[in-house]
Amino acid sequence: MTELCGTILVTGGMGFIGSNFVRHVLTTHPAARVVNLDKLTYAGNPRNLADLEADPRYVFVRADVCDEKAVTEILEVHGAEAIVHFAAESHVDRSILQADDFIRTNVQGTRALLEAARRTGVRRFLHISTDEVYGSLGRSGVFTEDSPLLPNSPYAASKAGADVMARAYHVTYGLPVIITRTCNNYGPYQFPEKFIPLMIVNALREEPLPIYGDGLYVREWLHVEDHCRALARILSAGQPGEVYNIGSGEERANLDVARQILALTGRSETLLRHVKDRPGHDRRYALDWTKIRHDLDWTPTIPFRDGLGQTVEWYRAHPAWWLEILSGEYRAYYQRQYGEGTK
Repeated sequence: MTELCGTILVTGGMGFIGSNFVRHVLTTHPAARVVNLDKLTYAGNPRNLADLEADPRYVFVRADVCDEKAVTEILEVHGAEAIVHFAAESHVDRSILQADDFIRTNVQGTRALLEAARRTGVRRFLHISTDEVYGSLGRSGVFTEDSPLLPNSPYAASKAGADVMARAYHVTYGLPVIITRTCNNYGPYQFPEKFIPLMIVNALREEPLPIYGDGLYVREWLHVEDHCRALARILSAGQPGEVYNIGSGEERANLDVARQILALTGRSETLLRHVKDRPGHDRRYALDWTKIRHDLDWTPTIPFRDGLGQTVEWYRAHPAWWLEILSGEYRAYYQRQYGEGTK
């Protein structure tokens, strides 16, 4: 393992993957320091990193990535040498309901951050993206790093826009940008609007599990800890200007994942509820991650079956974390999205 050192600015570090990455860096790379920039929107939760508040190598700054002046000042004050850019609106369903915030944060925010990085001489810019920018696959095939970008949701389109902006800053200005595209992540601290924590929380509460359409949409699943290891490896040894797919080969239909969660929580499959499908629902994603395996010697270590069991146990052991979320705005969103019939 190549050791990370110096000051790293992590954007969106109070979110799911961001907070796991901050914890990973601080616990496995003692020479690194992290500045966590987060606006604290609905999915940014300070409790995710409350245990690190006293760590002298950790600083939290509340700010908006769209505020280029503020970001520039933060980079200068803290002397950040690298940026790992997670900050994004990330839920497909919400982007379908209202796309404005996705364009602002994901596209305009990425441009502002890139410009601030260019002006302050950042030596490494890791832009975190998604397999959804590639669009949808049929029953066979995989996306490579050279696959065309064919996004089908407003969320995916906003991330594709951010990707090409990041690439343009590398080509035009020589900014040392690296783009990563990951498959679906799961694990602790994931906001319960996302599929796996939604299924787990509803199962634990013995509430219906809403399944879009026929439930046979296929996703590739990667435990967030494996993703964080991959990102640290790319940050230390990846090549500027390159794109790296981060996958696992662990493909599962949504309905099968829901059934597995019901079995792990000891609940009946009578809780499954098929609901109206969402518009433009991509049928299948799968990544070819040969490049990161061959060039950077990374492979995932947590099998999906084991990781899902660990994740179920984490949510079972931390009800205070998610019970506070299941009220107010989240409940209003949930009922608007899935309907009263899922209560």
